[in-house]
Amino acid sequence: MIVEPGELLAAIDSPDDLKKLSPDQLVQLSQELRQFIIDSVSIYGGHFGASLGVVELTVALHYVFNTPYDQLVWDVGHQAYGHKILTGRRDRFPTNRRYNGMSGFPKRSESEYDAFGVGHSSTSIGAALGMAVASDYKGEFNRQHIAVIGDGAMTAGMAFEALNHAGVEKSNLLVILNDNCMSIDPNVGALKEYLTDITTSRTYNKVRDELWNVLGKLSKFGPNPQQIARRVEQAMKATLLKQGNLFEALNFRYFGPVDGHDVQHLATILNDLKSIPGPKLLHCVTVKGKGYALAEKDQTLWHAPGLFDKVTGEIHKKTYSTPQPPKYQDVFGETLVELAEQNDKIMGVTPAMPSGSSLNIMMKAMPDRAFDVGIAEQHAVTFSAGLATQGLVPFCNIYSSFMQRAYDQVVHDVALQNLHVVFCLDRAGFAGADGPTHHGCYDLAYMRCIPNMVVSAPMNEEELRNLMYTATLPENAGPFSIRYPRGEGVMPEWRKPLKKLTIGTGRVVREGEGVAVLSIGHIGNYAVKATQKLLAEGLNPGHYDMRFCKPLDEEMLHNIARQYKAIVTVEDGCLPGGFGAAVLEFLADHGYSLPVKRLGIPDRIVEHGTQDELYKECGFDADGIAAALREMAGKVVASVPSETVLL
Repeated sequence: MIVEPGELLAAIDSPDDLKKLSPDQLVQLSQELRQFIIDSVSIYGGHFGASLGVVELTVALHYVFNTPYDQLVWDVGHQAYGHKILTGRRDRFPTNRRYNGMSGFPKRSESEYDAFGVGHSSTSIGAALGMAVASDYKGEFNRQHIAVIGDGAMTAGMAFEALNHAGVEKSNLLVILNDNCMSIDPNVGALKEYLTDITTSRTYNKVRDELWNVLGKLSKFGPNPQQIARRVEQAMKATLLKQGNLFEALNFRYFGPVDGHDVQHLATILNDLKSIPGPKLLHCVTVKGKGYALAEKDQTLWHAPGLFDKVTGEIHKKTYSTPQPPKYQDVFGETLVELAEQNDKIMGVTPAMPSGSSLNIMMKAMPDRAFDVGIAEQHAVTFSAGLATQGLVPFCNIYSSFMQRAYDQVVHDVALQNLHVVFCLDRAGFAGADGPTHHGCYDLAYMRCIPNMVVSAPMNEEELRNLMYTATLPENAGPFSIRYPRGEGVMPEWRKPLKKLTIGTGRVVREGEGVAVLSIGHIGNYAVKATQKLLAEGLNPGHYDMRFCKPLDEEMLHNIARQYKAIVTVEDGCLPGGFGAAVLEFLADHGYSLPVKRLGIPDRIVEHGTQDELYKECGFDADGIAAALREMAGKVVASVPSETVLL
């Protein structure tokens, strides 16, 4: 199905075309752009509410600034659909987030208008500041640098680090704070309350509006109008904002709050700000999901709703005639509550992903024992470490790709002190359409090299429950990581009694001969399909679910090395330093020389697509595993000398 743009939008192939419009036409263009996003996402899927909330801001930015010479950096990038559509990618937009299609996030290799590749939060200010300093160094003093960051992303430490640095530079930097009180879930913390105080102060807003009129007539103040206006502005803010102004304290010129949905006013303000040198912050108040009533009402659900009927708002869900397996995240959420009911030391921690990780189940059942700390992965880990020093058992639930942001804290604050923190790494392996910024490729490797760390991965929901239970036991009171993928498991009847597992033990899925496949995690279910396929062909491969990448089940590995002639390892993780590498190290350390073929994520950036498409691309879907087993079985046969026949 083809989504048709409106009359004005159809003529926009670049920001140069946008600049030909009159200010009065910007309202109609904004309406057409919003409708195009609604039409497209309802049919093809993708992130929804965030881009609707910045339609007017997007139009105004490209109308006023000379992009791509003026550099525009979008934080995270969920909200950049309008930006992509206005910068020459409208006709390709139906391929958004599809295999071999357009990325769902800004990406430098995709367009010169994407000044910086993003996907994780809170990088925009630092990146834009680096660009601004570079422009000064090169003498490009007329170049503008704009970072658009949400109030949720402002809670991350690196956003404040960049603000702190920018305040002592003289570089031409404009930070636009897109304030909608939301990230994926509602924002939390003192910064949210501070911004609410600003946006709800009637007296401040009234005087602020009058100040804008003054700033628009600077020439009447004489030879030093900016100095006089600045004094007036500072006095007004210091008097009316009960806490002073955080951004002014960091040497930013603060402007706002302004209506982020008044496109003509935004264009006027942005044009004025172009002439003010140094670091500036424009505070825009927006509504996530603006223009689609259901998305405005339930902003969490409509962050990325999937396919839906744009008229009725009905979200299309698959229907099944038989019970289906749950998502791994829901098994985690339900099991954590079950464990916490039995053990009052258990706590839950997540950095701004309570619904994505299903920690919201515990937050509802036990609000005093579950914490959303905002987009602050480093703090989430060290906060968990602090809880652990007092004898509590925190489950720190972070997406695998986001845990990369807290690696030093895992090493320094948890592992060095051997603290009892359980890391549950959601979205491990390929994350699907979110692509390389969200793939959890590296956790098996980066956790395996840390002393004191247990590294595990369940093959199914029952194993996830048992690993979670095992991780809480006093004899396992050290750092413990459990990784599991995005999406559904394989067990419709998953509520099995909890069982203690012995750390570093695997299980035999099936005995065989000749060649064995060793798997870790959910990808082992693809190995089951592969071995079933080969059984029908007359081969008899063995299959072992190792469960632990560290410590390895050495007894099982010794038995496998003695029993089989070749090994295939399978993991939904990076090959360098991962599970297969651990098996190779074991075999080398113990003098075994049998051939090993490793399957997993190769040492390159893998783009977006469905998980099955990416498994196939990298050669470890069921067919790929079967092909590897055939290859290794063939080598086993070829290595056996034929009988000598005497005539």
